[in-house]
Amino acid sequence: MKAEIDLRERTKQFAKRIVRLFAALPKGAAAQTLGKQVLRSGTSVGANYREANRARSKAEFISKTGDCLREADETVYWLELLSEEGFLPSVRMQPLLAEANELVAIFASIVKKSRGD
Repeated sequence: MKAEIDLRERTKQFAKRIVRLFAALPKGAAAQTLGKQVLRSGTSVGANYREANRARSKAEFISKTGDCLREADETVYWLELLSEEGFLPSVRMQPLLAEANELVAIFASIVKKSRGD
């Protein structure tokens, strides 16, 4: 139960950091286009995790947790693009990218264990 609460809060804090990152992006078309993508995927990780914890079946839990994994991995992709294109200093991007990669690993592990792999 404690891990569930911790991950729930962790994904919410991650979403808040993504929102702040989006607000700090330059107003040019490329940065804003990539920013909207990372905003959508990065904030949906926590929302999907909340849904997973209200699943009515194991299959539904695995499906929703899989959604968390996909969104976290997509967020890594958009963060990498933003970083590689230099829209924000890499020193600012690295901690967020590290957290996104950790969330990918966590959700991959949850999905694997839930499936019995």
